[in-house]
Amino acid sequence: MAQMSLQHLDKIYDNNVQAVFDFNMDVKDGELIVLVGPSGCGKSTTLRMVAGLEDISRGKLLLDGRDITQTPAKDRDMAMVFQNYALYGHMTVYENMAFSLTLRKEDVNVIHKKVLAAAEILGLTSQLNKKPAQLSGGQRQRVAMGRSIVRSPKVFLFDEPLSNLDAKLRGATRREILLLHKRLKATMLYVTHDQTEALTLADRIVCMSMGHVQQIGTPLELYDSPNNIFVAGFIGLPPMNFYDVTFEDGVLKGKGFTVELSPEEKDTLSDYVGREITLGVRPEDVSEGGTLPVKVFSNENLGMNTLVHGTLGGGSRITAKLRGWADYKDGDTVLVQLGRKHFFDKETTNAIRKGGK
Repeated sequence: MAQMSLQHLDKIYDNNVQAVFDFNMDVKDGELIVLVGPSGCGKSTTLRMVAGLEDISRGKLLLDGRDITQTPAKDRDMAMVFQNYALYGHMTVYENMAFSLTLRKEDVNVIHKKVLAAAEILGLTSQLNKKPAQLSGGQRQRVAMGRSIVRSPKVFLFDEPLSNLDAKLRGATRREILLLHKRLKATMLYVTHDQTEALTLADRIVCMSMGHVQQIGTPLELYDSPNNIFVAGFIGLPPMNFYDVTFEDGVLKGKGFTVELSPEEKDTLSDYVGREITLGVRPEDVSEGGTLPVKVFSNENLGMNTLVHGTLGGGSRITAKLRGWADYKDGDTVLVQLGRKHFFDKETTNAIRKGGK
């Protein structure tokens, strides 16, 4: 287990293209940090800088208080799990898991004990004599994790480890990683573009866009109190509904619709009277029984929930995630109400907090 400090890390390539800007955070001992964001946002580059696979252009990386910014990857005591498994096809599962210890020339009995212990944790005991080609994708990924476990590293690094798996296997392997973290109490950095993985796995999430950190916080903090429109739109499924509205006469006026506000919401917008802002409402905060008419054009039944897609007055699209099984048809009108509302400054795209700040 280990503490890490990523101090104002920048990554600038030889062509003067900057991939990461001022990445700054402290990772607690035993914490599982998930870096999430769209492709090209800099999350994998950040992980590779931590691993030593990419040079750090500016800033410092500390591990347990020791500066390892210039330390070679092999000497950082970290283990990385890649999305493509990176297994040796001619070796058995046992040999793959033992490979790094064999290179270190560790005692054969010690290697055997560590491999069996890791196989037991990951449910691979019956697969040890098989070759990777005989395994499913989920089993291969567990072998890759087992190869990391036997090394007993200070830090585990995961680079989109589930992206090559189908939906069912992703869910099962995600649960295995979570159980693995709880059992090992290890420090882990995990990169993904899948916000479901981020929300279900992380102690804290780092949400990134275009090389910049947009917000660092617990899953609930990013979901419930996003810092800006990007985080609000990226975290949550289906995505948040957004509308351009004006705060006038104590209500929000949008294109063809009006939204009533509570006294607390009016107070939050006290500095925005007469100004245009962005209103955000999550689909799960839209419910039936209000006064806003929505003309339905699509209805998706998901079992416990139904996604209803429609338009508000003026043609603004809205998605509602309703509880239970609804059966609206194209052209039906349903009256809805908006629950929790999020307000964003139109110019900065930052969240408007209580008091208009």
